[in-house]
Amino acid sequence: MAKQTKIMIETDFLLIVRGLNAKREWCPLCAAEAEMIALENAGVISNLEPAALQEWLNSDELHRSQSAGGSAQICLNSLLARVQNTTLG
Repeated sequence: MAKQTKIMIETDFLLIVRGLNAKREWCPLCAAEAEMIALENAGVISNLEPAALQEWLNSDELHRSQSAGGSAQICLNSLLARVQNTTLG
């Protein structure tokens, strides 16, 4: 009987689009300078339904802070880490 070998290749990709809305600021939870995006733009970047985005925001995985102008913002590093954990898990 002939021997068979199966090779499976799995690929993932992550596209990061940087726009004028992202600003480099200090993230206290990363303890580093990071790209910060306005809270209202998080759904656009993550492509999540509003309910799922709210669940993520209520978790401790996303780093949130206030900008100098007082608006809420999210650390892009923490958002991308959360996206990767979701696709890998």
